[in-house]
Amino acid sequence: MSPAQEFAIDAAGVAFRYGERTALSDVSFTVPRGAVHGFLGPNGSGKSTLFKLLATMLPLREGRVTVLGLDLRNAAAALRARLGVVFQSPALDRKLSVRANLRYGGHLFGLRGAELERRIDEMLEVGGLASRSGDKVGELSGGLRRRVEIGKGLLHRPELVLLDEPSTGLDPSARQELWKFLRSRPGLTVLFTTHQMEEADDADQPTILDGGRVVARGAPDALRAELGGDVLEITGGEPDALVAELRSRLGIESRAFGRSVRMQVPRAHELVPRIVEAFGARVQRLTLAQPSLEDVFLQKTGHRLMEDGD
Repeated sequence: MSPAQEFAIDAAGVAFRYGERTALSDVSFTVPRGAVHGFLGPNGSGKSTLFKLLATMLPLREGRVTVLGLDLRNAAAALRARLGVVFQSPALDRKLSVRANLRYGGHLFGLRGAELERRIDEMLEVGGLASRSGDKVGELSGGLRRRVEIGKGLLHRPELVLLDEPSTGLDPSARQELWKFLRSRPGLTVLFTTHQMEEADDADQPTILDGGRVVARGAPDALRAELGGDVLEITGGEPDALVAELRSRLGIESRAFGRSVRMQVPRAHELVPRIVEAFGARVQRLTLAQPSLEDVFLQKTGHRLMEDGD
């Protein structure tokens, strides 16, 4: 099988600049056909720029990208009919009904008549919107409007759907139903951007971005396993001093992040009584947990995902 057949997206050396500011630098990744692939990162990480490039909203200037077997640089117009794009910002007419919004969305892709109405009915059903089809979009909650947006992006049955922060406005139950529906579409490839750790866990293989670069890529379980143990976090005064004392007194390597000190070690629970005995009241809070994608991000970048204001 050739790369064009195996991968929905094959990107190498992608870079993009806004004037003097570098938004992406040497970004490379592949997305197998039929996969769910996420880009995780804070504001300024480059994920929005990458989304716009893949959605053909920005021109590819540096690097190589093949999407559904077509060269993104030379075949953007041909790609658009095969893509579904759902933006984070609303793109619905609030004065029209749910069904009318979907109908006009279908018209943009040349859908008409009974076939369009059947597809609208399908989107209304899977989105839990059948009873609200005649309501004006402006009367809906943010979560329901988000479902209409996603339904509109899938009406023409694209081969690849791009979702920008897909769970915006959705409660946990609605988010679960969304991913269940997306994974039920035969052959559909899903690519999404997010700054939410739990959403990135929905990806088959998230790519973590920071400062316009890829800092980690792989299956969530594999990324967490690379940390090599449980995560122990201590909150207290003078974290830099605590890092030094953990090393000198207990032989434990750790890192300071803000007011906290974190470490990844096997059988971390066995260290808890030793740390409490050694440092007493200096330990204001101590938490023990399995590694998360947040911990992967911390280890790769040296700062928390949310520190950049996302």
